[in-house]
Amino acid sequence: MNVYEKLNQIISSASNVVFFGGAGVSTESGIPDFRSADGLYNTEYKYPPETILSHDFFISHTAEFYEFYRKKMIFLRAEPNACHIKLAELEKKGILKAVVTQNIDGLHQKAGSEIVIELHGGVARNYCMACGKKYGVEFIIECSGVPLCPCGGVVKPDVVLYGEALDENTVSEAIHYIKRADVLIVGGTSLGVYPAAGLCRYFNGNATILINKTRTYFDDDADVVVRENIGEVFSKIIF
Repeated sequence: MNVYEKLNQIISSASNVVFFGGAGVSTESGIPDFRSADGLYNTEYKYPPETILSHDFFISHTAEFYEFYRKKMIFLRAEPNACHIKLAELEKKGILKAVVTQNIDGLHQKAGSEIVIELHGGVARNYCMACGKKYGVEFIIECSGVPLCPCGGVVKPDVVLYGEALDENTVSEAIHYIKRADVLIVGGTSLGVYPAAGLCRYFNGNATILINKTRTYFDDDADVVVRENIGEVFSKIIF
């Protein structure tokens, strides 16, 4: 039995699948990750991307934050790839119960997935830090400089920056689904960003599938490990 036959066998016999994904899920849609050779960490800026995308930098260098954010974090023209599409199809069949993602691009929803738990928030949502008024991503794009609410408050993306805590309710929801899954698919993530990466430890089901181009700490616990682009893998899965 080859790896794809085994993948198909595990998924087709499952009744409660949860997918846990990271930046690698969206690279085939043209969205760069952080840690690959051509990722954001390996491009040159006045400050490292991890610094720019921190809460402290957002507060102290708000204009520079938005200059970077608009250029490197918003990809409205990106389209879902085979992974996003197949996961949405699996949900419609009633097999996939939730997507837990570290991504903020909204591509799972664009593909048709309905139960998407965004651990790090999403670029589509923004809010005034003073009055709480909500804004779409178009407001951020169309503004120049720092986006301001009519009340005078700064409009902040509803994304978790470095130095900020994950939303407790979002984490609890992710744990709820992972604990109850009989199959956990982990894909497109190096599992190097905590506390999000640690959520996989709550899985107690029957089988784990890990799809990532590089090794992760979770490899030894996985029943199937595939070292290929995740979109390519999902394009070959039949269920």
